[in-house]
Amino acid sequence: MGIMKPSTVLQKNREAIRQAVARYPVSNLRVFGSVIHHNDAEGSDLDLLVDPLPGTTLFDLGAMQVELETVLGIPVEVLTPGDLPRQFREQVIREAMPV
Repeated sequence: MGIMKPSTVLQKNREAIRQAVARYPVSNLRVFGSVIHHNDAEGSDLDLLVDPLPGTTLFDLGAMQVELETVLGIPVEVLTPGDLPRQFREQVIREAMPV
């Protein structure tokens, strides 16, 4: 299959991504970063933003990231709004689009 752009992987695997994320204690799955700016490249990360639910741990987020990378075959970064640098947080949250 070769290396694909994250935007292509997202388009082809939207339902699989939703199903994987649904198994974890998070909500409001969104995509941000290079994919929404249309400047992603082969080998870029797929940047996903989720809202943790009460009791969500770093282990949950890490396991979700590993599962998504396994399913998709590309690097994935899963962040919560609290992980974002303060100077970029509002812009990222404003621009992020639902998966």
